[in-house]
Parts: sequence; structure tokens; C-alpha cells
Amino acid sequence: MSVRTLIFSPLLFRKSHFLLNRTYIPIRSTCNKPSFSIVMEKARRTAHASTASSSLMGEAQSSTTPTTTTNASETNATATAPSLDEPWSVEQVISTLPTPLPSNPTSPLPFLHTLERLKTTPREGWRRFHVQGSESIADHMYRMSILTLLAPTPLRSRLNIPRCTLLALVHDMAECLVGDITPADPVTKPEKSRRERTTMSYLTHTLLAPATGCSDAGAQIREAWEEYEAGETLESKFVHDVDKLELVLQMVEYERRGQGEVDLGEFVHVAEGVKLEEMKEWCREVLRERVEFWEGVGKVPKNMDDVERVLAEGEGEGEADGSVKEGEAGEGQ
Repeated sequence: MSVRTLIFSPLLFRKSHFLLNRTYIPIRSTCNKPSFSIVMEKARRTAHASTASSSLMGEAQSSTTPTTTTNASETNATATAPSLDEPWSVEQVISTLPTPLPSNPTSPLPFLHTLERLKTTPREGWRRFHVQGSESIADHMYRMSILTLLAPTPLRSRLNIPRCTLLALVHDMAECLVGDITPADPVTKPEKSRRERTTMSYLTHTLLAPATGCSDAGAQIREAWEEYEAGETLESKFVHDVDKLELVLQMVEYERRGQGEVDLGEFVHVAEGVKLEEMKEWCREVLRERVEFWEGVGKVPKNMDDVERVLAEGEGEGEADGSVKEGEAGEGQ
């Protein structure tokens, strides 16, 4: 090997490694990363048992990832963990943050800095399935917001589109401190709701209301979040459907990137929760793309029965009217 090869080979290796990461090819991780709930529980037990003066975040990292570097999702999940003897609270989460937040800010900057966590926390469902370079919570909300601008024509005339976009932008805002809690985590729906409602109160009342010129904005954000949670207006039902559609889109995209080696069929059932007829047809279109992809690679993915059931529902239906069956409200989480 020449001196020139010796000099440039490490550089080429690092460059190719960088490019691979930039393409975000989903692969199965060789390490079994703990789920949000496991990280949280271990962090709580570590904080309870330890007499050292190290921070809760640092203890959780050492107890959950002894041989790997903690990623953003694990760090943020750890920061949401209270001590073993006390219930979850916003104050405990804030105490673990690297930069203290003021109690009576005169500027919206503390609020904006807190929202940065939405950009660095990957969505838990994809992390649980070891999808590398997966989307963040903010990524998910951004495409949801774009989707609201593309509402199907028959439905558009009945919707307040700017209101829908606002709901999409704020619906997961509380996860900046609560974390992305999934049905697989040992947190009940009432407890999840309590944590998120407490966090939204802190964000809009404690951080935004005292800031010069921001009190009205804080009230508007809180009102929009409450509307989404209640799931009673047509706009909130539409955005709940958009939430599900965005997940189905992402599922198919990760499977394509995996070139037939990544099967995320466990998420297909989400499409069955879509309520509005126009949005159901969008989901069916995405699932048809999924069927075509897997046929192209010559494999049969998991949960094809769910896919066939969703597709069969659209066969023979008349013109969609966008109605919601009586008693079917949006899914307030």
C-alpha cells in the first residue's frame, strides 16, 4: 500500500460513513436499545439508590447504555424521569436540564429553547424498531402541517385550514418535556394526559404569558392544543386523521429505504383508525404503494390481513362524503 493510500484511506472511510448516515438507510441495530419506559424506570431507580452527586441524566446514561453512546431520544427520555418515590412533575424534569429555565421570563427565548427538544427527540415507535436516523417529533409535526394545506377538495370547503395547521403544529408540543409516550409504555392514558396538560400549562402560562407581547399567543396555543385533545370539531378530527396518515407514509418510506429488509407491518393497524372518508382513501393509496413495493422485492410482509381489510373497505364504495359515523370522535390521546 502506498503512502498516499495510507494517508487518504481513513479520510475516505470517514466520508463514506458520513454519507451513509446522511442517507438515513434504516437498518437493524446490533445493540438492543432500551425503550422509553425502560430508560425512565432505570433512571428513577438509579436516582433513588445513588448517593453520588452526579445528575439524574448522567446516572441514567450509565445504567442503561454501558457500551454505547446515548442518543438524543435516550437523553431526553431520561430527563423526563422523576425519582422513585415521587410522581412525574414538570419541576423535576426542568431540574435535570443542562440550562436552568427562568421562573418569570420577560422574553419568549426560554420557551423557544425548550421547544428545541422536539427537534432532537426521535419518535419512539421507530426507535423501538431500531430504525436508524429516524424522524424527530418536530419532523412529524412539520409534515403534518404541510398535509393540512393539502386537504382533499371535497373536505377543504368545510374546514378552517389555518386552524388545522395550527392544531398540527401544537398537538405534540408537550412531548418536549413529557417525551413520546407510546401504548407500549407503562403509563396509563389518564396519567399521560395529566403530564401533557401540566406541561402545556407550564409552557403557555409560566414561560410565555410573562414574556412581553406573548400572553395572547400562549393562550391561543393552549386553546388549540385543548381542541385537538377533545377531538370534537371537524378540524380536530381531520388533524387526528392527518396524524395517522403521516405515520403510515413514514412507515412505507422506511420500508422502501430498507430495500425489503425492514418490515414495519406492526404499524399498519393505524390506518384502520382513520375516520374521514377522504382521508381513508389517502391511506388506501399509500397502502397500495406498500403492496406494490413488497411484491417488487418478492416478499410477503407482516400484517397483510390488516392491509387487505383496509383496501377491501374502499371497494364498491360510492362517492365519499367526508362524514363521520355518529359516536366516532377524534382520538384524543
